[in-house]
Amino acid sequence: MIKRTCLLLFLIFSVSLGSFAQQFKVSYSPAALNRPFTGKVFLYLSKNNPRPTEASIGIEPLTCFSVSVSGVKPGESILIDDHATAYPVLPSDIERGTYYIQAVWDLDLGGRAIATSPGNLVSTPQKILITKDLSKSFDIRADQVVPGLVFQESELMKELKAPSKLLSDFYHKDYTLNAAVQLPIEYYKDPKRKFPVVFLIFGYGADYHYMAANSSRHLLLEGSPAEPVIRVFLDGNCNLGHSAYANSENNGPWGDALTQELIPLLEQKYRCNGARMLMGHSSGGWSVLWLQIHYPKVFLATAASSPDYVDFRSFAKVDLYRDTNLFYDSKGQVNPGGTVAGRFPFSYLKEMYQVENVISRGEQQHSFEAVFSRKGKDGLPEPICDPKTGNINRMTAESWKKYDLSLYLRTNWKAIGQDLDGKIRISVGNDDNFLLNYPVKLLEQEMKTINAGVLFKYYPGDHFTVSTKEYMDDTVNFLGERYKQWLIKNKSAR
Repeated sequence: MIKRTCLLLFLIFSVSLGSFAQQFKVSYSPAALNRPFTGKVFLYLSKNNPRPTEASIGIEPLTCFSVSVSGVKPGESILIDDHATAYPVLPSDIERGTYYIQAVWDLDLGGRAIATSPGNLVSTPQKILITKDLSKSFDIRADQVVPGLVFQESELMKELKAPSKLLSDFYHKDYTLNAAVQLPIEYYKDPKRKFPVVFLIFGYGADYHYMAANSSRHLLLEGSPAEPVIRVFLDGNCNLGHSAYANSENNGPWGDALTQELIPLLEQKYRCNGARMLMGHSSGGWSVLWLQIHYPKVFLATAASSPDYVDFRSFAKVDLYRDTNLFYDSKGQVNPGGTVAGRFPFSYLKEMYQVENVISRGEQQHSFEAVFSRKGKDGLPEPICDPKTGNINRMTAESWKKYDLSLYLRTNWKAIGQDLDGKIRISVGNDDNFLLNYPVKLLEQEMKTINAGVLFKYYPGDHFTVSTKEYMDDTVNFLGERYKQWLIKNKSAR
């Protein structure tokens, strides 16, 4: 009898709680999608950004909710209330006031960011006033479809879409590796001349459309005369984030697809002389290091700028192998994720991981997990930490060792060093916003210990201001010197 009474009271309380919870009614128009929807629905709310879906996840203040739904028909409303996955608080507990709000129905068709993935359904931004009246609900209707990006070709800027059997087999659908190819001015002036290729991999968040539209300047390698090159802007974006062109359980064999499928097609379509070099910044910096280290005979040189964490003993200054918590240090202080000049935090790892617990794919921290983690039993990348407590998952951290570049190099240098000696240059600002200078210094110490021929250079500046003319000139000059040495061994390449 007592158990029945307690159960009845619990049910009454649960119903009452639902009745007085803040509610949002979300639907989509048949003009946007004329079939039932199954997947995740997201709400973005911001007090500052008039278009909250454009907020920088983990950086800007953002309130967000998500729910999983099945078989929702066009025009049918779903309820987002206190049962939703929420950040930073449940709907009923959010600060009262004026918000901009947008909804996104995620079809997950392959785009990286949920809010900007082509084909996703999104609502027009609305301005709402949330008061103490919890009985008031808000109707949000998604009537827009995110358009696909259109590549603007020109005489010297070409789009390359390489069909990939490797990735098609992995994703069980047709898949292409995409890039923008910038031809030098000399390409059409001398129709018999062949050119070296510099592959550029951008940092997290960019794409090859953007890079092509904003890269009118042509790259010349240092020399007398200067050497024009074919520059290829690789696009590592995938539905789980930045693939980093690494072979991984969650994203598939991106490195193999690049070297076995895209590069052969590129060299078939354009007059390349066989010299292949890599440049990259941030996530692109980590990517080019991974490619050079794992395909040392494919690429003759790599210039990595401010690469993501190259030593997991300093992951935003957290030692993933010894520390127990990602959010808090040994003194209980919150660990920064982003800083001004490497000193003054503007974001924290706790906020980054907890907001991505709602915005559940394609963002920076989950992007790391998609590359480094094993695939979990639920089909998703294993999390490196508990999103609520920050406790590090020891088994996951152990599996990340496969992608710890410092560990890989010092463990395998005897076997691969002869193919890498002098080919790698790593540069970084002394005040990197994301504390990336610290793992670079750890890597440098390890490379000195084993007498590895890896070059390191430190400059004034942070993650963004480091790219001065001197910085870029030094980077290009390094590649130019390596190319000269390659030409001596490959005289017929001219």
